[in-house]
Amino acid sequence: MNPIAFYILGRPIYWYGIIIATAFLIGIYLAMDYAEKLKYNPETILDFCLFAIPSAIVGARLYYVIFSWDAYKHNLVDIIKIWEGGLAIYGGVIGGVITAIIFSKVKSLPFWDIMDICAPSLIFGQAIGRWGNFFNQEAYGRAITNPKWQWFPAAVFIDAQGSWHMATFFYESMWNLLVFSILLYMKRHRKFSGQMFVLYLVLYSCGRFVIEGLRTDSLYLGAFRVSQLLSFVLIIFGVSWLLIQRRRQKE
Repeated sequence: MNPIAFYILGRPIYWYGIIIATAFLIGIYLAMDYAEKLKYNPETILDFCLFAIPSAIVGARLYYVIFSWDAYKHNLVDIIKIWEGGLAIYGGVIGGVITAIIFSKVKSLPFWDIMDICAPSLIFGQAIGRWGNFFNQEAYGRAITNPKWQWFPAAVFIDAQGSWHMATFFYESMWNLLVFSILLYMKRHRKFSGQMFVLYLVLYSCGRFVIEGLRTDSLYLGAFRVSQLLSFVLIIFGVSWLLIQRRRQKE
């Protein structure tokens, strides 16, 4: 697939950017709708998103660049070329959480409620955003040599490699949609503040831990895949936090 969707005044408009922008718009709508159900002013959430989205993009790019520094240290201008790919979701989440901490203090709002409102939007946006990897031909997995499995969506043909590879971006997109469905169910059964967001962290991290092991373009810290390390930490933290909160609810 051509990564360029069309041209405006001679400048290319990339599918990656279109998909990411679409994910943000849908995410904002979902968050504002959920905020209203929780008796918050939707405009407040819109204000938060106007700060959180740029912070998330910067965080996602910095995270990727830090762990891919060798590819950028001699071409620093490439750091700003996010339309070519290279946004790490964990970096985006970190950027969004930092913004939420500051925003909640300035506006005197409960931090965990803000995160709960944004959790379904975040995972749905991730599900959509993964299709940007399809057009950029990135975030794919191991080579598929068995012709019986050389078809999409089991595999994807990568032009640069001239071979079929696991369509790990598609696997993750489907997993994210499943997590989104679970969070939609939990919206009606939320028992304490923070439950939605931390559940998102646990469920997403479980899928990411497994799928990351299939990818060929992972970011590494020494001999370890960064996303797997962080996923493991978040699973342990999330499960522990949820168990503690549930125990407090029973006391």
